[in-house]
Amino acid sequence: MPFYSTLTGTTIDTAALDAAYWFRNLRSTVEFEAATRAALADGHRVFLEVGPHPVLGLGLQETFDAVDTEATALGTLRRDEGGAHRFLMSLAEAHVAGASPDWRAVLGNRTGHVGLPTYAFQRSRYWPKPAVSPAPAGHRDPVDDAFWTAVESEDPDALAGMLGAGDDDTRRSWESILPSLTSWRRERREQSVLDSWRYRISWKPVTPATVPAPSGTWLVVSPPGAASEAAQAVERELARNGARTVQVLFESDDTGRAMALQRLGEAVPDGPVEGVVSFLAEDDRPDPFHSVVPAGVAATTSLIQAMTDLDLVAPLWCLTRGAVSFDGSGPLTGPAQAQIWGLGRVIGLEHPERWGGLIDLPAQPDERSVAQACRLLAGAGDEDQLAVRPQGVFARRLGRSPAGPGPSAPTPWKPRGTALITGGMGALGSHVARWLAGQGAEHLVLTGRRGEATPGALALRDELTALGARVTLAACDVADRDALATLVKELAQDDGAPVRAVVHAAGETLVSGLEESDPAEFARVMSAKAAGATHLDELFGADSLDAFVLFASGAGVWGGSAQGAYAVSNCHLDAVAERRRARGLAATSVAWGGWAGGGMVDASAESTLTRLGLRPMDPGPAVRALVQAVERQETCLTVADIDWTRFAPAFTMAGHRPLIGDIPEAAAALQPPEDDHDRSGAEATALAGRLAGASDAERKRMLLDLVRAEAAAVLGHPTADAVDAQRAFREMGFDSVMAVELRNRLNTATGLRLETTLVFDEPSPTGLRDRLLRELLPPDADAEASGDTDDAQVRALLATIPVARIRESGLLDALLRPDDAETPQERSVPEPDDRVDEINAMDVTALVRMATRTKEA
Repeated sequence: MPFYSTLTGTTIDTAALDAAYWFRNLRSTVEFEAATRAALADGHRVFLEVGPHPVLGLGLQETFDAVDTEATALGTLRRDEGGAHRFLMSLAEAHVAGASPDWRAVLGNRTGHVGLPTYAFQRSRYWPKPAVSPAPAGHRDPVDDAFWTAVESEDPDALAGMLGAGDDDTRRSWESILPSLTSWRRERREQSVLDSWRYRISWKPVTPATVPAPSGTWLVVSPPGAASEAAQAVERELARNGARTVQVLFESDDTGRAMALQRLGEAVPDGPVEGVVSFLAEDDRPDPFHSVVPAGVAATTSLIQAMTDLDLVAPLWCLTRGAVSFDGSGPLTGPAQAQIWGLGRVIGLEHPERWGGLIDLPAQPDERSVAQACRLLAGAGDEDQLAVRPQGVFARRLGRSPAGPGPSAPTPWKPRGTALITGGMGALGSHVARWLAGQGAEHLVLTGRRGEATPGALALRDELTALGARVTLAACDVADRDALATLVKELAQDDGAPVRAVVHAAGETLVSGLEESDPAEFARVMSAKAAGATHLDELFGADSLDAFVLFASGAGVWGGSAQGAYAVSNCHLDAVAERRRARGLAATSVAWGGWAGGGMVDASAESTLTRLGLRPMDPGPAVRALVQAVERQETCLTVADIDWTRFAPAFTMAGHRPLIGDIPEAAAALQPPEDDHDRSGAEATALAGRLAGASDAERKRMLLDLVRAEAAAVLGHPTADAVDAQRAFREMGFDSVMAVELRNRLNTATGLRLETTLVFDEPSPTGLRDRLLRELLPPDADAEASGDTDDAQVRALLATIPVARIRESGLLDALLRPDDAETPQERSVPEPDDRVDEINAMDVTALVRMATRTKEA
């Protein structure tokens, strides 16, 4: 067993423990801390103080904190607790701390398993109970509640009694109108729910800020050839305003990451780069190796990867032409370029430090449009999704869109003939199929890659058949245009039930950040959803359909981290719908949030979306929202149950997002509570006071306790002990919503204004503690505060020197002068012998603490 000497502070051979050693031990400084540090450095983590009363635990813990090491200090007995029970409890504590007692030596032959009762432990729930928000007082009339309760329960007696007329004639009158009134009430209640789910994209005219024209060096990345005419116009405009431009060409056959890195690396100058302008969206040719992916999409993905590899932190602006359409701005002419808008939103979420924005020019931009676009590169402010048109500049916005009166009365959707549902054997397709069968569709054709071999397909066929529909389960991959064309041709030969409705619910998701993505992964996701929609549009490009429905996703509306390919595909669906509608054909693209019970997302993703504020929607009302959109001939609609108190802070974690700025609930969620400032100020003042009077080790411990306690509260743990000080926040399960909540809690506790990415910028609670320490006590302030500590250490050091030696050196008179020149001279000065009295007055703990100070102290 190693022997750590408090004389040398290191391990020594016990053979050296002779009389001379113990003489030096009595006369020299006690190197207890040095010995403790040496034991810690050798990996010891359990320190056991053997004695009738522990006094070294505090000093040991301070040393643990000073070297930032998790260790445990224990005793054997305690004052007034000197029996076997206390000793065994201490032994158990050592066992829990990591020691390995010989229990057989302690307990003899009594070791073994002990039978525990059925309920042996006190459980602690991990998940917090959902809070029930009562209705605000004064906003609900109990009489109204009673009336509508009676209506919904269809109770004519209760209604008659409420009106004070309980005779038979009154009761019969209520019986005659109750069914209609009850139906109306239920419809209004359901419509209120549907209206709360409905959102639509609009374009808001904005006035760009008046700022100087772009200057410095700009990289202009474009495909070669005539398609880069707009790029050349932008280059000329930038040069005219004094900016230096460097052209970077990406060939369509070398858009991979390695080639992008080479081409961009060769072009990046030695000095700073003000921004990167990309016209790669104009290359709408298929990628040479994955035909379903436009070359511009693949090249833009490689571009952001190359910027990351080169550590090029400059705003990336993606310019398109005719990729978006809105009232009076002209038709959408660049459907392939529209996909870049989905990709750009994901870049903005995953690489906010490298994101500038999206600017759409007219299909044929003039000099004025080009000049306006160049001014936006420097003067767009927080706006990152803009369209330049002859009428001005417009910014993209998401807003509520309740189903109020429209320009024309809705046309009821009465299913007839054949309905073709791609992905019809999946969760989403099956819900729509049930509605169609229940509403009278004659023939349902459900497609899937495995056809009847799809799990649950045969049971679904039986269910739909029982509702009165003829059902065909077809093995067909919508990404295979020839196979899909053959199926459509066969259906066209059924004169009795031609295809009247097409529902495209097929799709595949892939969670992968842009940093790890490649064209092959994009092709995998885009094959079913994007290519399938294109094939259906072409095959039903002239037929008169009652409905052409595309199942899109919110990832295409606001983006989605690690959902680049999925966002691109869903933007393509919206573009297909807009182009069909412009040609006078039926088309409705609905961007969905999550559906409950499967569909769009699996159970794990559903849980993640719920934490982000996207609550799962019941399939029944969701289908009714879809039907309503078709009947109202809406082209693009977003249907999602969004909890803005969660979604808005998470969505804006990396920066301001004007997209949701016009939604009142989102704006309210981003405003701090009115009392936050006062409460934060009081808590921060109290914390600052505690830190000011603490040692460095105590400050670290206090702040680490704060971080762990707040992290435990966010995670739902009962105590801070469940939060490992060294474990990464991501490994603990922190997502962006939790990160925002922890940031807010720490802001309140410290009075700081910390960024929302704080949790992901710091590696662990210990790292976050150090960050808080730097923010709360900058080096200058810390040095000033440490002045008192240094003074105390000097005094302690002097106390260890014999008074006679100080008198001989001539320093005694100087040391006994008043500290402050303003102090009255008659102030009494302690005599040297007072130090002896002070020592005599110390208890054991104080004496040990004094004796175990460092050599410097």
